[in-house]
Amino acid sequence: MVDKPTQVPVQIFGQTYTVRAGADPAYVEQLAAYVDAQMREVSQSAGAVDSVRIAVLAALNIADECFRNRDSAREIEGRLASRADVLARTLGSALNE
Repeated sequence: MVDKPTQVPVQIFGQTYTVRAGADPAYVEQLAAYVDAQMREVSQSAGAVDSVRIAVLAALNIADECFRNRDSAREIEGRLASRADVLARTLGSALNE
């Protein structure tokens, strides 16, 4: 049975939003807190006061973080695949002896 989406009130950059989510409400709150922190950081460092501009800059920072993490995960997956291949060939050779 699929859980019904719940409405989760969150605060982001001084605004309250009601997010409809099928995920755990605590997870949605955690996401909102992260976005809020990113927007506050951008606001302090960039000195921007327009909330839309702050949101766009924060979104760019989050997207950059996401892309870097994705690239890092791909690199790690590639290294693991290479090591697994070497291990499989080594074990194959040892078993054939």
